[in-house]
Amino acid sequence: MINCVQKFCFCLIIFRNPFELIVCITKENTANVPITGRVEIGTVLDIYLKNVGLLCKEFLNFFLRSIETQPMTWKSSISDCRRREILFNDKSVLVTGGTGSFGKKFIEILLKKYKPKRLIVYSRDEMKQFEMQQKFDDSCMRYFLGDVRDSERLKRAMYQVDYVVHAAAIKQVPAAEYNPMECIKTNIHGAQNVINAAIECGVKKIIALSTDKAANPVNLYGATKLCSDKLFTAANNYVGFRETRFSVVRYGNVVGSRGSVVPFFKKLKDEGAEFLPITDERMTRFWLKLEDAVEFVFKSFQRMYGGEIFIPKLPSMRIMDLAKAIAPELPTKVIGIRPGEKLHEVMCPSDIYYDTIEFEDHFVIKPSVRFCGADYETDALGDKGHPVPDGFDYNSGNNPHFLTVEELRAMNP
Repeated sequence: MINCVQKFCFCLIIFRNPFELIVCITKENTANVPITGRVEIGTVLDIYLKNVGLLCKEFLNFFLRSIETQPMTWKSSISDCRRREILFNDKSVLVTGGTGSFGKKFIEILLKKYKPKRLIVYSRDEMKQFEMQQKFDDSCMRYFLGDVRDSERLKRAMYQVDYVVHAAAIKQVPAAEYNPMECIKTNIHGAQNVINAAIECGVKKIIALSTDKAANPVNLYGATKLCSDKLFTAANNYVGFRETRFSVVRYGNVVGSRGSVVPFFKKLKDEGAEFLPITDERMTRFWLKLEDAVEFVFKSFQRMYGGEIFIPKLPSMRIMDLAKAIAPELPTKVIGIRPGEKLHEVMCPSDIYYDTIEFEDHFVIKPSVRFCGADYETDALGDKGHPVPDGFDYNSGNNPHFLTVEELRAMNP
């Protein structure tokens, strides 16, 4: 039956309550388009067929039977290419922690690629917001002072917002170890406040940023981000029939971000230090550029059904290679691992290999509680993945791709 449909080019649009499902089928991609959607029996109001040609009656009957027998299947976010290209156009987007390294780069790239209706920076530092206003003064920009610990302020900021990126967090490992309750209030309680505000305000999609330290955590920061990940993936279980969906993006160390090792090494070099301090010569980390992190978040908004943890495939770097790339003339001195540090960071733990799906350029960890009938092995863009082998573990030490000294130098000019 599918073969006969491939001869034609047509568009099926099913309008229903409370959502609208659009399935576009063309000569080129018919066989690759999954037909899914949350369709309640009896809620199909009308069907419009355009340029049907000699559409076989059997296919139409097959389509209607399939959706009637699966009343609780997932609402697909598949759309045609034109809609994917205008993801944030004429939409309202909010970034918590918007004055941080990721937030600033996210806003910079989003303004270059899209034309949002509103782009809201939500953070608690008025000086950083003032500095950002000097650079980003587009008419769509809004600057909201507020803390993610303040649930009422979040609800006000999210009013009529379509998309949210939750980037606010206490991230410094030593600071979190010394001030555990402050880290918990921001990273866990703040995450729950973001979730509640998003549901009450009817936000369409929310992506929370996570860290490789949330996988098998050994420090408080990682533990709080693991709790946050669980909160966001589980939030899909109690949205009911609302359109709001939550997913998580987990990635490794970002080149040159505030408080990271690159600016620290460069500062020591510029100040004429006699050596570079190394915690352990065997240490490795995942490594990516800030703009790559932003692009991965953009793509994850398009791929998500809700409940996934998206993990990019990244290169690793050895700390000794990084030291050679930044200051080859300086010797190194081993000072010992700091509290809460690991030799190698993990992004896909072996303990949950059975929930891990591998795609061409990323991994997806499925939610432990399935709140819908989504087929996570085929994402919302139609890309297909496959389960990983038994006991699969993706960490910075066993990664097949390591950056050379020359590559690290090029990434850290």
